[in-house]
Amino acid sequence: MSTTTVKTPAPAAPSPVPTAVPRASRGRGERGLAGSLTSHAVLVVASLIALFPIAWLVFLSLGPDKDDYLHPGRIPGKMTFDNYAFVLQKTAFFDWLVSTLVVSLGTTVIGVLISATTGYAVSRMRFPGYRKFMWVLLVTQMFPVAVLMVPMYEILSELQLIDSYLGLILVYCSTAVPYCAWLLKGYFDTIPFEIDEAGRVDGLTPFGTFARLILPLAKPGLAVAAFYSFITAFGEVAFASTFMLSDSKYTFAVGLQSFVSEHDAQQNLMFATAVLVAIPVSAFFYLVQKNLVTGLTAGGTKG
Repeated sequence: MSTTTVKTPAPAAPSPVPTAVPRASRGRGERGLAGSLTSHAVLVVASLIALFPIAWLVFLSLGPDKDDYLHPGRIPGKMTFDNYAFVLQKTAFFDWLVSTLVVSLGTTVIGVLISATTGYAVSRMRFPGYRKFMWVLLVTQMFPVAVLMVPMYEILSELQLIDSYLGLILVYCSTAVPYCAWLLKGYFDTIPFEIDEAGRVDGLTPFGTFARLILPLAKPGLAVAAFYSFITAFGEVAFASTFMLSDSKYTFAVGLQSFVSEHDAQQNLMFATAVLVAIPVSAFFYLVQKNLVTGLTAGGTKG
């Protein structure tokens, strides 16, 4: 009997599985080309929108005639700095500038000093009524200028501070200090208390700890408080026009009122004056702008 051998076919070799090419994964916070171009385009448009009014004001201030703002196309052919020369030479601009800087810088220095010590005391010390004290500061911001005008005039009159820089500085401090104290209190809360303890271990007094350790760490918060105090004093009109009586002590706010009444029809001079007035504020903003964003956001969370 013969045996028949059945051959089984050999299994076919497995076909190679194509390997997928891994996609390059973007890290967190990274954007693609389209997203980057879109964000840059939005930023460029926003910058142009923000800068256009300033550039337009400067452009109109170079027109020599009072009606050039109605026909801006005529200005490029006859640009001149005569408007600036007139404002600087024919008005009391430099007197206004000196008065404004004295009042604004005085308010900034005194206001930030009082606000910083107040905010630090409430942040670190637990004296009776410290919570109510901060609420009292907040309540002072609720009264309108019209209500405060008469009592403040009576107080300054009794102290013989009417028509004086010191009197106006104290009035502005009463407005700036409550807000700045709240702001700096929130910022001091973000500074670890261990730093105060380390200063005491090294033999520093509470004021020495505050001045040598805490204030250097609080520069962003101090910058915001200084900028707010400066702007409060620089652009205020009601108190300055009521408490300052001498022409030589007018601030920009009061001086511009008289300037408008005299040159209300000469728009070219008004444009030039607006540009000159904006220069001190822009310079002060440039000095503190590095710390402004950090100071505005740091007090929002306690860490």
